[in-house]
Amino acid sequence: MRVALAMFVVGWGANQFSPLLLVYRRGGAVSESAVTMAFGAYALGLIPALLLAVPIARRCGQVRTMRAVLALSAVASLILVVGGERMWALVLGRLLAGVASGAAFGPGTAWVKELSDGDSPGAGARRAAMALSVGFGGGPLVAGALAQWLSAPEVVPYLVHIGLTACVAPLVWNAPTGITSEARHDEAGLGGLSAIFGHRGFRFQVAPTAPLVFGAATTSFAVLPALVPPHGPSVAASGGLAGLTLASGAAVQPLARRMSKRSRHAIRHWGLAAGTAGFLLGAVTVRLHDPVVLIPAAITLGACYGMLMVAGLSRVEALAAPHELAGAAAVFYCLSYLGFAAPYLVTAVGHWVPPAVLLICAACVVAALIPATALVRGPDSGGGPSTGRGRSVRRGTEGPAGTPSVRRESHPDPAWERKTSCA
Repeated sequence: MRVALAMFVVGWGANQFSPLLLVYRRGGAVSESAVTMAFGAYALGLIPALLLAVPIARRCGQVRTMRAVLALSAVASLILVVGGERMWALVLGRLLAGVASGAAFGPGTAWVKELSDGDSPGAGARRAAMALSVGFGGGPLVAGALAQWLSAPEVVPYLVHIGLTACVAPLVWNAPTGITSEARHDEAGLGGLSAIFGHRGFRFQVAPTAPLVFGAATTSFAVLPALVPPHGPSVAASGGLAGLTLASGAAVQPLARRMSKRSRHAIRHWGLAAGTAGFLLGAVTVRLHDPVVLIPAAITLGACYGMLMVAGLSRVEALAAPHELAGAAAVFYCLSYLGFAAPYLVTAVGHWVPPAVLLICAACVVAALIPATALVRGPDSGGGPSTGRGRSVRRGTEGPAGTPSVRRESHPDPAWERKTSCA
């Protein structure tokens, strides 16, 4: 799917910087504080873009917005190439990469979902999560290998991303639009940002677990390698751990699809169980100071990332109306990116609490979320993937003769009803 390819490329550009942190630190041309500032500049651009891209995409259209996003993602890498190790270039490049990511993820997720209508429930959420996971994992994996064994490590990885963007852009340039981009809605583009919090299922099931999406991932490829450095080529190993973590997140998503057919809570529960095991393995890694244990820890924490990403996006897709979906997805991504604070939290609290003890405490909190989120009851906390408020939904129920019967629910927007009345 062309839109998913765009999200893949933007995700690649967003995370390719992770293994290159070691390159910049060793170069000595920029200070440690400057490298940390450049890493944080990504979030500074990401969060506002996640919130503002929704009304912009609604006004300008999904295709135009994604064109601009791809161009901005390539420009961010170009600035990092031209600027080299200058502080202003690192900060500006990462800031623009954050803006591109924020502008792509919320509207892009909604777009993929719209184009997946008619497929199995939750297919759009799984495709969006898969595209992001492969991009997030492929970027650091390839960048780390290129920076480790090729010359010009501050240049070559970014050129690869620019080349990928140039290949994908023509495919996305005239991609088909979804329903909500063609129908006119009276609600403001920011409607989904606040409306999603009106759902009990979002407040008490999605919101508490969302920070673990990237909290588990960053613990795997940022926190643990800093506490227990891996042997061998450090830059490639850093990229390899990031790639293994996020590839594990992508690999479990077909399994998540099968789980979702058995229980609406299954994906979230197994994701939290994987997170519990991953944090405990992290504690063992730190306690034994054995880099070998980084591998199973990365796999289990990556599984936590992948399952909770799918569980969160599927729940948002089920709860939000079509015209609210982009904003609701943006809220989910904002909450999930809070997990990027995990390295800073470990550094700050590590002066008083040993890291192994901190990881055990994290495992206990994650384990406690399993029964806590399962106990939520309410009109919108249950149901399958087709309980979206005010959505036109097709439910495949069995008729008397074993043939599927269809029930359609009303949508508050007459234009959307007319658009889908012939379906």
